[in-house]
Amino acid sequence: MGRDASGNSSGTDSYKIEFEVINRSMVTHVMNYPNPFSTSTQFVFTLTGSSIPAVFTVQIMTISGKVVREITRAELGSIHIGRNITDYTWNGTDEYGDRLANGVYLYRVITKIDGESVEKMTTSGDQYFKKEFGKMYLFR
Repeated sequence: MGRDASGNSSGTDSYKIEFEVINRSMVTHVMNYPNPFSTSTQFVFTLTGSSIPAVFTVQIMTISGKVVREITRAELGSIHIGRNITDYTWNGTDEYGDRLANGVYLYRVITKIDGESVEKMTTSGDQYFKKEFGKMYLFR
């Protein structure tokens, strides 16, 4: 049992901390923030393993599946093993710089190391990311 400098007890309940070390390359917790957004949004994700993916692309598409914007690794900025918040902020425009209409858009993340797709691990934090697709809301 711990005590502070005055000798007061810190508590009588014992506790246990559990964590998992993941050594294989995976991407998880992929989401855009803020979501919904009106002016711009950034992508947040976690990378595990020991190698940074050579390919890291975010495809933004309409509900019907038409790709309206593709964001490359070079545009995203520096990425690293661990929790990432991209330097890049997407402003809700298509490949030609035209503003997209209000509504729901999907995004898909494509990641590869040595030509092989990086596994996408689903966790409880992936509420907007299901079966390799995420959902975002654009409201201006």
